[in-house]
Amino acid sequence: GLLIDTEPISYQVIGNLLKSFGEDFSMAEYTAHYSGKTEVQNTAAIIARYGLSLSQAEVMAKTDALERELLSGGAPLKPGAKALLSHLRARGIKTAIATSSTRERAIKLLDQHNLRPSFDAFVFGDEIRHGKPAPDVFLLAAEKLAAPPPECLVLEDSEAGIRAAHAAGIPVICVPDLKMPGEECRKLLLAQCESLNEVAAYFP
Repeated sequence: GLLIDTEPISYQVIGNLLKSFGEDFSMAEYTAHYSGKTEVQNTAAIIARYGLSLSQAEVMAKTDALERELLSGGAPLKPGAKALLSHLRARGIKTAIATSSTRERAIKLLDQHNLRPSFDAFVFGDEIRHGKPAPDVFLLAAEKLAAPPPECLVLEDSEAGIRAAHAAGIPVICVPDLKMPGEECRKLLLAQCESLNEVAAYFP
């Protein structure tokens, strides 16, 4: 979501799944309940919220198939993504991917844009016990970078991610995607940027 424009696809996946059960699904509902969460979190929430008569494994198989189809043509990079990564690399700043996505999904997306060499560490949604807004993903990323959490900086596009970074004791800059953070979340931010193009100014 932050570097690669995947949120509209994630919304379509859940929407198409629920449509097959005769349920409507809005973007507002997606941003309020599902944005920034792991596949395990979201499939469990969908089953509970809509009373689906399927196991979690069955729902995950359906969402995986829908997503593979939608991602077959790739997903575009967010404006400023490559320039920011080059800027950070040139200044010797270590970087990590800390994502709610599974390893398979994230690696596939990163490799579509040859982004893996831009990062020093990776944490995926399927290697953590608790997804965002729990701090696990960011604490593990800091550990892999051998950096104390307060000396790190998180870039986030979702409220769940903002809360996770705050819980980890890591300063956070928000680059909003589908939804602007609410007032309560904005109080947790170091800054808010309109796009990744503005973030480089924090790393002179």
